[in-house]
Amino acid sequence: MKKMRLGKTDVFLPVIGLGTWEMGGGISPDPSNDKESIRAIVRAVELGMTHIDTAEYYGAGHTEELVGKALKEIDRDKVFLTSKVWPNHLKIKDMLKSVEGSLKRLGTDHLDLYLIHWPPEDISITEAIKNINTVLERGYTRYIGVSNFSISQLKEAMEASKNPIVCDQVRYNIEDREIEKAGLLDFCQKNGISVVAYSPLNRMGISITASKLHKIAKERNLTPAQIALAWLVKKGVFSIPKAISEKHLVENAKAGDIELTEEEMKFLE
Repeated sequence: MKKMRLGKTDVFLPVIGLGTWEMGGGISPDPSNDKESIRAIVRAVELGMTHIDTAEYYGAGHTEELVGKALKEIDRDKVFLTSKVWPNHLKIKDMLKSVEGSLKRLGTDHLDLYLIHWPPEDISITEAIKNINTVLERGYTRYIGVSNFSISQLKEAMEASKNPIVCDQVRYNIEDREIEKAGLLDFCQKNGISVVAYSPLNRMGISITASKLHKIAKERNLTPAQIALAWLVKKGVFSIPKAISEKHLVENAKAGDIELTEEEMKFLE
């Protein structure tokens, strides 16, 4: 699978990883599909989707437990592991407790990337960034970043951080292109900050461009979802679609090697 540089680091990640939202529950634990979820995480890594994204919020921590169980079947060094801290845990004592809890559930001694899940509400961005730098400096994570930050919030975070902000994880897909309109995509790319797209398939609710996706997919003997993911690759961003079934996992992994032509991109625009 194609790889891209993460921010200005020396790390190159597969363009398509695996999101884990709703594996093991939404805002509360749901163990009904645990075996399938663990198997999907292991399979994703086997297929080259070695960037696994999770968060302490997912399944109230149960999702991280599932990722931890999957990691027991995988060489940890082959996985780039991302987790996120919830915005009401951004004070230093709370953040340290959160990251230690995440590491315990994940069964690892470090994260590869730790993100502030949403902009802080009860403390300043400057303080939150100072605290996540402390997390990095204590060896809990290799890199730090943010999620759902606007340009102004990102600028404040960059100014406050002693260490590079390597990514902004945001909602982005062929139908929800707010980050383009807001100039965030351009800002990140000009400043060496990777964009990681969550909901890259719009939960398969893509409708406005559905006919165009279907047309290209039919011509190339691919699926509309693969074309939607390939569109993001062409845009120069990482994506982290969630998938459980073997069929969808394989499709997503193959999408990382699809090269859309300039004509196809113009057609989709």
